[in-house]
Amino acid sequence: MSEVKFLTHEIGSLAKPPWLVKTSQGRELDEADVEHARTWGERVGVEGYEELVELLRRGHADPDEVARWSSHYCVRLQESAGVEVVWDGEQQRSEMYAWAIAHSNGFEPRGTVRSFDNKYYPKPAAVGSLSPREPYHNNEFSFLQSVAQARLKIPITGAYTLAVWSYDEHHTPGEGRLGAGYGRAQEIEARRELTLDIARNLIRPNLEALIDLGATWIQIDEPGASTEEDELDVFVESFNVSVEGLEGCMFSTHLCFSDYDLFFPAIEGMSGCRQYCVGFANYDTRELGTSRAERPGYEVISKWRDLPYDPILGLGVLDIHTDFIEPPELVRDRILYAVEVFGDPARIHVCPDCGLRTRSWDVAYEKLRNMVEGTRLAESTLNGS
Repeated sequence: MSEVKFLTHEIGSLAKPPWLVKTSQGRELDEADVEHARTWGERVGVEGYEELVELLRRGHADPDEVARWSSHYCVRLQESAGVEVVWDGEQQRSEMYAWAIAHSNGFEPRGTVRSFDNKYYPKPAAVGSLSPREPYHNNEFSFLQSVAQARLKIPITGAYTLAVWSYDEHHTPGEGRLGAGYGRAQEIEARRELTLDIARNLIRPNLEALIDLGATWIQIDEPGASTEEDELDVFVESFNVSVEGLEGCMFSTHLCFSDYDLFFPAIEGMSGCRQYCVGFANYDTRELGTSRAERPGYEVISKWRDLPYDPILGLGVLDIHTDFIEPPELVRDRILYAVEVFGDPARIHVCPDCGLRTRSWDVAYEKLRNMVEGTRLAESTLNGS
């Protein structure tokens, strides 16, 4: 039997440091902000961090330049923690939805909505033909290629989430929407048209551009995938349309916190997805152990095991909603239970439940370090060493 080795990777976002937030908002920095840049630059080994410190001390720094520095810091933070596949925590993006919409043609603003975390976000409407103003992830990918030492995985927001988080004034009828002959079937068909429009004309051109630059792993984020239970086939079709026929790159998806049972059997038809990143730790106990009773958050993983095309499971082992630092032994036991259920450790990767943007860098760093240490403990157990 070959030696068991689990790949560790990130999921997406990390918190933006105060010196980036304030610079982006045109606010004055204080000494604590500058000290944050100095301390973390030294702690995680950012080459030339003194240049950033001096830039911040002088004031009036270019926000784009500071965002690139923040990208560099977040890559080194993950690499220093031992994570093997990294991204920059989306430091150069405004937000996962807003960034894509702001760089696309065919949308118009329609005010703001309140999200689950009591923050307000713009919700534009699709009003016409869609196209990217330019490939909107190329610059960040090219920059990260120049600074990353580890392998890169690029998260991009998927077609269904962009559709369900937008108003649609292009595919829905202008009249009859309040009961005059416009039913649920017509709503679903309109959503399908918008979603596939986005898949073909926004997502796919960006995927092609990234592959041309050398991308080998692209994660299509779909936090909105299970918003409407009767539209899961639309989500699956949009993923397939986005990636079909594209070669030289692995495509995965990240499914945010949900009733995961809803995705079955729909995703049986999503064979172009080679890995599913799924959050489980949020539903689990903090008790050690590898029995079903001790790992209630992981009961559903057998459904991914039984998919006909044998995808990899990105096993969420860090609860991103709390500052609790998972002990390495807890991470180990979550992995060992997953291996017992899956049977094939080669089909398991290890990651956080979701992006860690709601945690401080201190907490995120310790969580990631323990994730890596717990992964090595699981490997040692399985390899008998």
